Amino acid sequence: MKKLNVIYLTLVLSLTSNLNFSCLAQSWNDEKIDSLINLMTIEEKIGQLTLFTSDWATTGPTIRENYLDDIRSGKAGNIFNAHTAAYNEKLQRVAVEESRLGIPLLFGYDVIHGYKTIFPIPLAEAASWDLNLIEKSARIAAEEATAGGLHWTFAPMVDIARDPRWGRVAEGSGEDVYLGSLIAGARVRGFQGKDLSSPNTLLACAKHFAAYGAAQGGRDYNTVDISRHALWETYLPPFKSALDAGVATFMTSFNELDGVPASANTYLLKEILRGDWNFQGFVVSDYTSINEMVAHGFAENERSAAMYAFNAGLDMDMQGAVYYNYLKELVDQGRVSVNDIDTSVKRILKLKNALGLFDDPYRYSDIEREKSVILSEENRTAAREIARQSVVLLENKNNTLPLSKTEKIALIGSLADSPIDMLGSWHGSGQSTDVISTLKAFTDQKMNFEYAKGSDMEGSDTSLFREAVDKAKNADKIVLVAGEHFNMSGEAASRAHIRIPDIQIQLLKRLLALHKPIILVLINGRPLCLEWESENMAAILEAWQPGTMAGLAITDVLYGEYNPSGKLPITFPVDEGQIPVYYNMKNTGRPMDPDQKYTSKYLDIPNAPLYPFGYGLSYTSFQFSQPSVDKTEINNNDSLHFSITVSNTGSVAGHEVVQLYMRDLVGSITRPVKELKSFKKIYLEPGNSQKVSFTITPDDLKFYNSDLVKIAEPGEFLFGIGNSSDVELNLKVTLK
Repeated sequence: MKKLNVIYLTLVLSLTSNLNFSCLAQSWNDEKIDSLINLMTIEEKIGQLTLFTSDWATTGPTIRENYLDDIRSGKAGNIFNAHTAAYNEKLQRVAVEESRLGIPLLFGYDVIHGYKTIFPIPLAEAASWDLNLIEKSARIAAEEATAGGLHWTFAPMVDIARDPRWGRVAEGSGEDVYLGSLIAGARVRGFQGKDLSSPNTLLACAKHFAAYGAAQGGRDYNTVDISRHALWETYLPPFKSALDAGVATFMTSFNELDGVPASANTYLLKEILRGDWNFQGFVVSDYTSINEMVAHGFAENERSAAMYAFNAGLDMDMQGAVYYNYLKELVDQGRVSVNDIDTSVKRILKLKNALGLFDDPYRYSDIEREKSVILSEENRTAAREIARQSVVLLENKNNTLPLSKTEKIALIGSLADSPIDMLGSWHGSGQSTDVISTLKAFTDQKMNFEYAKGSDMEGSDTSLFREAVDKAKNADKIVLVAGEHFNMSGEAASRAHIRIPDIQIQLLKRLLALHKPIILVLINGRPLCLEWESENMAAILEAWQPGTMAGLAITDVLYGEYNPSGKLPITFPVDEGQIPVYYNMKNTGRPMDPDQKYTSKYLDIPNAPLYPFGYGLSYTSFQFSQPSVDKTEINNNDSLHFSITVSNTGSVAGHEVVQLYMRDLVGSITRPVKELKSFKKIYLEPGNSQKVSFTITPDDLKFYNSDLVKIAEPGEFLFGIGNSSDVELNLKVTLK
């Protein structure tokens, strides 16, 4: 091993003499980091503001190659898509032992819903409505990723999304501000843990700032045109929740806001993030989003794009090389301030120090820990539990489910034996060879079944239909696993028609002609239009893209080893023509009335969705008593206390998600017809009951007025408690 650079060693000794993350903001630490910055050349400073991909994997076209030379010269201070303990240690040694100052690299990667042990896609995890499980999923992902040499994840994605045509709906938590905000905080806490100086913690990154989920037409990278009020009321709260949970970094979005690309939007980056919210971490661009301001028509060339982005407050350039190529020139011309560069560099170095990299640059490269942690039995067990809690039972006619192990089952569908598609989009370094498919789970558990592929996922080849039909003839029930392959959702995967591909529907219709009960198991990364399926299937299980333990989780639910408890975090439309359709829409001046012509409705499809937000069935039945509230009139400093009794009136134990909704009847800004304000997930044995209580504080009644001030206005409020957003609001409270 080469001897550490003398300058680096001196700095390390002084930095680490009293290293303690809790003292990160204190002057002694700032002084040492300032001393390091004073030793840096302008090129080395710009290197800390640069993030390049390794040659391991890419998420887009690679712009720069031979980055090892840039690491040696201090011109590349951060690397993404490099992983494994051994590989990252090799790169880190180049930075620490071969560069002038020996500043350690920061390694980033898209650890979205797992590293090697892959959990359900984030949208699926949101369907669990279990914040502890979601936090645990992120914690395990962080433990595995850090064992693989990583310091930083580009997650969580906290974009509110109400258009299921948008492929990246799979990465988020759905349509609701309240649920999405809680999940944003849970994921940040899971990734970052309680102490960033621990070597199993991962810097989190709240993305995409902001309003990326509002892309017009659900088309990825498309224009966003929303009001400031919608920005504050709908799209910003999950980011604020992530910040309140201590998120270390933010990532800008590809879209424009108010006509200004997010990566150069001073309103977002300076006024809100640094000003209103006092964010202390650093901001990174999305992949080449600075360069893309030229295509937006906002910047004349990449030099101007670099200037606009940096001066707007964007600290780090991901893969675009515009800071690398142009910042020094812009400094020399006086168009970018050296002091501002020093400020951005300091933000990045402080987080490297918080991770303990100045103390030990190789602390995340522990091959023995990597071997013991990754894909451990404990992690796989957790992935199975989270996957089965994410399953939503959409239909169950005549108690078709659960299956009996004595029944002969025809297991049909290419997705029953397609491990890679169980992982979903952005599946980290997850491998299909580690996945338990539905076919493997049926086989390993010696279920009474026969399998046939039936068809490809797409295309027009019907040659496999006959085998599937022949095997189904001998079965008591048919389980068809159908839906999307993993590349049909995620980034750059928008779909105009969000339906099961036609070849799979043709197969389904052939099987339906046998007049046997069909259980449709859905594998997908977004809501689908399922009107025909809902009418013709005996049962429908929404399994999403469940991850490494997919098959076991699905089998657990099919055979009743686990009673499904998932609730939809996003609305399922009847038809694409309804989109956007979400539960907390405004009432309009002419709300829908089927008996009146001149009201807000369609001539050819209903207004109501197929499956509303918060919906999900169970193998048992729950009865809700009449809810009660302790006050009918309150002042601004009063809290409300609600209660309801929930009883398990069925024959099996199960979870239920008890949901409280509110409507503000009159406001200076028109309010939605319903808003989720609280929920609790409870577990009841058959015959048992539980009193469920909720507290609504004065803050819960507030909204942003026309001046973007959050206030509660006097007037009447309606409340209701149920098991989905399709609930009657029958409790009236007056705020004086």
